[in-house]
Amino acid sequence: MVTPTAEEMAPILNRLKRAQGQLGGVIRLIEEGRDCRDVVTQLAAVNKALDRAGFAIISTNLRECMASPEGLQDEDQAALEKLFLSLA
Repeated sequence: MVTPTAEEMAPILNRLKRAQGQLGGVIRLIEEGRDCRDVVTQLAAVNKALDRAGFAIISTNLRECMASPEGLQDEDQAALEKLFLSLA
């Protein structure tokens, strides 16, 4: 697989940093003894942010593989499929 550039990874890193902040919020909510609904709502937001980051990483790698002169190799396709399914 091709390694994405720092420029391609910047939006993904931003998304992960946001998720990190959201996770800190979940921890604070629990420490403060907040309502279960508030905690679960924020936890769901963290989950969604992490899933989107994972899919963005896979998508970036897929684009890189498709753009390479050799195209998408069988081993790359299998690896990307396994990564995709690990998020499902």
